[in-house]
Amino acid sequence: MRLRVIGAALLVAALGVVAATASASSGKAQAKTLTVWLQVDAQSGWPDVVAAANQQFQQQNPGWTVNVQYQNWSDHLQKFDATIAGNDTPDVIEMGNTEMTKYMAAGAFADLTGSKSQFDNSSNWLGGLAKSGMYGGKVYGVPYYAGSRVITYRADLFKKAGIKGTPTSLATFQTDLVKIGKMQGKVKGFSPLYVGGEDWYSALSFVFDYGGSIATTHAGKWVGTLDSAKSIAGLTAFKNFFNATQGKATATLDGTNPYPYTVFSQGLTAANYGPAWYSCCTGAKYKTATAQFVMPSHTAGQPMPGFLGGSDLAVPGQTNAKAQATQWIADFTSTANEKSLEAKGNIPNATSLLGNSVNERAAARSWFVPQAKHWVDVENGNILKTMLSQILTGQLTVAQAAKVASQNIAQTLNES
Repeated sequence: MRLRVIGAALLVAALGVVAATASASSGKAQAKTLTVWLQVDAQSGWPDVVAAANQQFQQQNPGWTVNVQYQNWSDHLQKFDATIAGNDTPDVIEMGNTEMTKYMAAGAFADLTGSKSQFDNSSNWLGGLAKSGMYGGKVYGVPYYAGSRVITYRADLFKKAGIKGTPTSLATFQTDLVKIGKMQGKVKGFSPLYVGGEDWYSALSFVFDYGGSIATTHAGKWVGTLDSAKSIAGLTAFKNFFNATQGKATATLDGTNPYPYTVFSQGLTAANYGPAWYSCCTGAKYKTATAQFVMPSHTAGQPMPGFLGGSDLAVPGQTNAKAQATQWIADFTSTANEKSLEAKGNIPNATSLLGNSVNERAAARSWFVPQAKHWVDVENGNILKTMLSQILTGQLTVAQAAKVASQNIAQTLNES
């Protein structure tokens, strides 16, 4: 599933006063209709799960009906902002996990901390997804479903190189890729593994694999931690891995121009590291040879932590039906419904529900960005991309680039 990344547009001015609005009389009647906004993925992919939740909710709440309104990722935030300004928000809304922080920080969502026990498997929610719904130590979003990052590779090239089985450690994987690179040496522009050098989702997986992090809070302030010893170890490992496996790939590419799967479809790489859905776009010529495995950790036998994309469900603070909205979310994310989502190719919201597919095994270890209202400004300011470019082009040492990035991240996150 594709990652949802929040745009740079600022929320409408009314968002800043949501808390006050929620406690005041909104003018909305105490309706018997619960309005739910879900993305069109649910409409086309699992309408039966939606129907089951609606039926269960309505049986438990006589006189209530559920009005599910399907939204598009391209404009749902703009529409939500308009409902906030008009004091007419839905009662439940699906949000991409990277979209949550700005709204949580602005007070747009109801605090669900006290209701956490109502949700099945809440003690085992996927770490990367659970963190996306938390702000200031409180729960504002309930994990819905997820998508992980895996290695998509050409099994024919691995077989041709005499590689048996899939690697169980980063060192073995690097050795395999170097072997394939030598075998394909006459193919102009070939990279054993193709990942854009500025693709910070990939690079930071190495950071977290070595026990590092991006930033933390201390005495009420954000402190950048990419210059910690463990983070530097991870960045150094990424640099070494990149240099050994990228061939002639340009270190300053961001991972979207071209897309890694485009390079794959052109026969110019043996593998990509990215969302599991990459397998859909590797080209007809290589369709039968395309396979996937979990990106291995530097610790043999473990998966490397990956950025976990996905969706959360939140209750807008303006609703007059918080209890009912909370109950509908609990019905929708029940164990039975999460297993139904899993059967349709999604990753369920809890580790206790994970199966044995590549996508799900990759989700067992995951990470997420700092829960700071200005995180989007770190992304838009290209702080991480700049750091990686400096490291991979040799403009700065790993330690120097990490120090600059940590300082810039702390400054950005601590803005008022």
